[in-house]
Amino acid sequence: MPFREVSIVDQRREFIAFAMKEGANIRELCRRFGISRQTAYKWLERYRREGLAGLSDHSRRPKTSPRRTAPTMEAKVLGLRDLSNNVWGGRTIKFRLEKLGETGVPAASTITEILRRYDRLTEAGATAHPGPWQRFERPSPNELWQMDYKGHIAMHGGGRCHPLTVLDDHSRYNIVLAACGDERGETVSGHLRPAFRCYGLPLAMLMDNGTPWGEPSGDSYTGFTVWLMRLGIKVLHGRPYHPQTQGKEERFHRTLKAEVFNGKSFRDLADCQRAFDKWRPRYNHERPHQAIGMATPAERYQPSSRPFPELPPPIEYAPGDHVRKVSGDGFINFKNRAWRISKAFRGEYIALRPTIEDGRFDVHYCAHRIAGLDLRPSHEDQQQQQPAALDR
Repeated sequence: MPFREVSIVDQRREFIAFAMKEGANIRELCRRFGISRQTAYKWLERYRREGLAGLSDHSRRPKTSPRRTAPTMEAKVLGLRDLSNNVWGGRTIKFRLEKLGETGVPAASTITEILRRYDRLTEAGATAHPGPWQRFERPSPNELWQMDYKGHIAMHGGGRCHPLTVLDDHSRYNIVLAACGDERGETVSGHLRPAFRCYGLPLAMLMDNGTPWGEPSGDSYTGFTVWLMRLGIKVLHGRPYHPQTQGKEERFHRTLKAEVFNGKSFRDLADCQRAFDKWRPRYNHERPHQAIGMATPAERYQPSSRPFPELPPPIEYAPGDHVRKVSGDGFINFKNRAWRISKAFRGEYIALRPTIEDGRFDVHYCAHRIAGLDLRPSHEDQQQQQPAALDR
C-alpha cells in the first residue's frame, strides 16, 4: 500500500469503496491490496451488515446511542466545523450531516448563522466567492492525474517538508499525499510506485515545468519523465507562468493548507505524514466537493484497469523504423550526422519514422513522439551537431 501510516480501517474502507462499484474486479483488487479473496468477502459482508463499524477489529460507538443524550444540532454543526480546522462552510456541513444520516438538518444559510452566532466565521471561511469560472475535467477517472509539490513548510525540529500531491482530474480523488524531504525524481518515483501498484496506471500525467519533471535548461525531458513514458504514461506540462493549468491541484493545495497546516506546527517528516494520513481519508471519503456536485471524490473514482508492470515489457518498434541508441551525452547518429535528442534518453533506444514529407522523420520513444528531424537541403548548412526539433 502506498500510505504506510494509514490505519487498517482506512485501508479496508478504501478497498470497500472500490469493490462496491459496479463491475469491480474483486480478484484484481485483492492482488493490489495484498489480501485473500476470503478476507475480501468477509469485509464486504461485515460492511453490508454493519456499515463502517464492521471494518474495525474493535467495537465502534454507533452514530446514535439510546443510552446517551443526543447532542443538539448546533453541537453537531460546530463539531464538523472543528473537524475541518474551522474551514467548512454552511453548505458543506449541511451535505455532510445529511450523508451521515442526520434528520432535521437545517438549511445551509441557517448553519451559516449558527457559525456566525458562535463567532466561528473566520476570515478564511467567510471569503467571498471569486465569481464564475469555467471548469474543465476529463470524462473518466485515470485519464489524467495532476501532480505537483505544494510549497515547502519549515518544521520546528529542523528541515523542511515538501508535500507531494497527486490528484485524479475527473474525481479530485487524492492518489498521493506524501511528506518529502526533497524534490528529487527518485523521491517522486519512490512514492508513485506503490500508488501505481494500488490504483493502476493513468493514461496521462500533468505537471509544471519545474524540477524534477522539467530542467532549468529548458529541456522538456528528465530521467523521471522518461520513466513515466516507458510505463506508457503520456507526460503533459502546463504552460509556463500559468498555474491555472493545474487549477485542481492549486485548489487542493489551498484546502490542504486550510484544513491541515493552518495553526499547526510539525516536528519532523513523520509528524507531517501522520497528519496527512489522518486527513486524506476524510478528504477522499467524507468531505463533499462543490465542484463535483457535492459528491465525495471516492464516489466518482475507481482504480485504473492498467496494472503496474514490475518489469516493463521490451520496447518494440515497427519494421520500417530506423532504431538508434542514444549516447551518454544525448546524441544519435543518423545519415552521417549527429543529432541531439536529450540526455534524459541516454542508453535508451529510439526510432526514427519517415513522414509523408520527404526528408522529414518523427522521433519516437516507445509509443511517444518526442522530436522531429529535417534532412531537407535547406538545412545542409547545419552539418555537425544538428539538434532535433524537440516538441511535446
